[in-house]
Amino acid sequence: MTARPDPTNRDHRWVYSFADAPAGDKALLGGKGAGLAAMTDAGLPVPPGFTITTEACVAYQQHGQHFPEGMWTQAREALAEVEAATGRAFGDPDNPLLLSVRSGASVSMPGMMDTVLNLGLNEDTVAGIARQTGDERFAWDAYRRFISMFGEIVMGVEAERFERVLARAKARTDGGRDTDLTPDQLREVVAQYKRLVFGEQRGQAFPDDPSEQLRMAIAAVFDSWDNDRAIHYRRVHSIPDDIGTGVTVQAMVFGNMGWESGTGVAFTRNPSTGEKALYGEYLLNAQGEDVVAGIRTPKPIAEMADDLPEAFERFRQIAATLESHYGDVQDVEFTIEKGTLWLLQTRTAKRSGAAAVRVAVEMVEEGVIDRATALRRVSPEALDGLLHSQVDPSADATVLATGLPASPGAAQGRLVFTSDDAEAEAENGPVVLVRHETSPDDFHGMVASEAVVTARGGMTSHAAVVARGMGLPCVAGAEDLQIDAAGGTLRAGEHTLVAGDWVTVDGATGRILVGQVPTQQPELDDNFRTLMSWADDVRQLGVRANADTGADAETARTFGAEGIGLCRTEHMFFGEERLEAMRAMILADGEGEREAALRRLLPLQREDFAAIFRTMDGLPVTVRLLDPPLHEFLPSLLELTDRVAEIKLALRRAGSMGEMDRLLEDADDARALLRQVDKLHEQNPMLGMRGCRLGLLYPEITRMQARALFEAACECADDGVAVHPEVMVPLVSVADELADQASVVREVAAEVFREHGCEVDFLVGTMIELPRAALTANRIAEHAEFFSFGTNDLTQTTFGLSRDDAGRFLSTYVERGIVDADPFQVLDREGVGELVRTGTERGRSARPDLKVGVCGEHGGEPRSVAFFHEVGLDYVSCSPYRVPVARLAAAHAALGEA
Repeated sequence: MTARPDPTNRDHRWVYSFADAPAGDKALLGGKGAGLAAMTDAGLPVPPGFTITTEACVAYQQHGQHFPEGMWTQAREALAEVEAATGRAFGDPDNPLLLSVRSGASVSMPGMMDTVLNLGLNEDTVAGIARQTGDERFAWDAYRRFISMFGEIVMGVEAERFERVLARAKARTDGGRDTDLTPDQLREVVAQYKRLVFGEQRGQAFPDDPSEQLRMAIAAVFDSWDNDRAIHYRRVHSIPDDIGTGVTVQAMVFGNMGWESGTGVAFTRNPSTGEKALYGEYLLNAQGEDVVAGIRTPKPIAEMADDLPEAFERFRQIAATLESHYGDVQDVEFTIEKGTLWLLQTRTAKRSGAAAVRVAVEMVEEGVIDRATALRRVSPEALDGLLHSQVDPSADATVLATGLPASPGAAQGRLVFTSDDAEAEAENGPVVLVRHETSPDDFHGMVASEAVVTARGGMTSHAAVVARGMGLPCVAGAEDLQIDAAGGTLRAGEHTLVAGDWVTVDGATGRILVGQVPTQQPELDDNFRTLMSWADDVRQLGVRANADTGADAETARTFGAEGIGLCRTEHMFFGEERLEAMRAMILADGEGEREAALRRLLPLQREDFAAIFRTMDGLPVTVRLLDPPLHEFLPSLLELTDRVAEIKLALRRAGSMGEMDRLLEDADDARALLRQVDKLHEQNPMLGMRGCRLGLLYPEITRMQARALFEAACECADDGVAVHPEVMVPLVSVADELADQASVVREVAAEVFREHGCEVDFLVGTMIELPRAALTANRIAEHAEFFSFGTNDLTQTTFGLSRDDAGRFLSTYVERGIVDADPFQVLDREGVGELVRTGTERGRSARPDLKVGVCGEHGGEPRSVAFFHEVGLDYVSCSPYRVPVARLAAAHAALGEA
């Protein structure tokens, strides 16, 4: 971590004006501050202001929530420069300057921290604003906005309390809108707001001193770095906790000064599709929070050409300039005050996975960026958005309502109306969160949901921006929805749904559909294939897939897998016919019965292997021999005990000898099965009779699997299929275990090759999933031609954690910083990673040509992939739908090393 400045050093520079700030230092100024400095430097129309650095925020946190020495003095000096630039004075009743106070971290965290607008208003300055503008209504509207925003963010009064006061006032107007309120009505709203604050704050009045307002607002923005939603966002997006947020303090400009004024948010390209066209929304006679909060449904940016043509043309030119300057899509906030355009922010735009890929490829074609930059621009996680389901166009679907297609993808779930309910109900199955509009406090509910729907808001509302960043399907502004959250009902047209009813959300078209409508995988376009080809040219790691069937293998190959890194043969035994044969093998009385049962299984396994070999023609296929404990294929002890008890009860009620004879036979079978299950029962089955231990005690199991594999290989080879099998022995901890099983495999291979008159090249290796195996890898490598690290089990056995049970406390560990991330999701470099590194080095010391890969879930996780590249593995293997993610992550790792 970079050394932090001493918070007691009053000579340290904590504050920079936009005009003299180091515009390229986003880490120091935050993204918003850096963008404002750059636009100021470029001569663009930016209201003057200054930035308090991220270092000041960190110092504030370390200094017991006290400003670092000298910061407030520097802020007042910078404020004097703003006063000079605007010709107004902060707190002057005759010529008042009003300020905005906004957060801005170096990493974009939209909506997670706090903003205060119209700061500096009191009973005196509001009169000055009215005289200055000649618009008393505007002045009092600004004042009521300021009190509600400051009251909520700085003083902790619930927003709904202010909303209820405003709603009652609007109800007394003819139009029922906030713009219909008269100056006298707004005065009364302000008075009620102040009484509300006084009551909520136990007698503490709303502050009238502008200087005190500013001090409190800056502290509130610093404090918002550690609010629950910001912490949650950082956890989800792996953002460090110690980088802090900058604070920008800027002269206010007003979009609510009549119908020649307005405010909006626009992107230089479409953030959902990547289309090269100005895209966004605006509202006339409004302030910025009206757009992003979804309080009023905004208008498409193209219509601004009719409403405010000169301002629109100026904005269009500036947007093009900003994209050219930054070489990337920009998200620009602007305000028009009486026809004059002002820029309030520019930042790199959040975008969907599809947009990220299209923009990256097209900007290379346009000559704006090179291929390496294009690859870096697309995060591996963003590709998940391309691989999401879409609603089957041939399916019968009843449309409940239609809104704006805010974030692509399709998902099904049960209706919930609050974020707390979403988090709770998600444990019982998928949910869809439906709200009037979301706020940053809904983030935890959005994380828990499969999709989000809002009745209000637009394409740049909080729900839309956050959902796109998360790859979550979202429909915004579905105004036909009548939501009664308290009553748990949703009405639209003739339909009434209740909490728990199923809906399907189509984020690509903006439709909310009744019930569970079938979905299908999207078609990947030429831009995706182009980007993936660039990634393949750069990366050094191979990428395989974990696949257990021919269908899985076909999907994997479609997504660019270069082989199968893990075929779990136990998954081939599920299904009624196969499970019956498997149980017969397990329950066999002696080797003869067991071999007879295995002969029934052999053709089924051979058929499965052949399907995979044919699909992966020319590519390697790693087949793991039977790994799980045998009891997993049998009913549970509890289930069988209950069954025996049920039969005993039925015997007492038997109405005939025939029924009694049948029940007695059932009872004998159940008892026999219960005895066998009890015999196989283990206290800790994951560390018991499984993996290579099964093959050592029952070599006939290994022989059957090897025979099925090599017969399938010969059959395919005879048909002209290029077959490259790799046999993987699981759960080896002692070199002689592998030596024993490898000899059985090679012996069976020789038999099959003689019988079929063919020979296929193959490898025998092992899965390194126990710490002892990693530490003695040099001995094990004497018998192995390849290693594949099973990082799921290696994580379990290194930490002494059960994947099935650790969820109860791991989230607490992450929240408290005991571990950086869930080690089952992101590889633990210090512990498990060291075992991977040690095992690789020791294995190759004994066998320099040893092929080494990884086949746990970490094989598709970008940060883990970067580590595997660093260690020098040959390939990673992951689920088929993570293959593109792994390919791009491997390219990122190679580019990072370069």
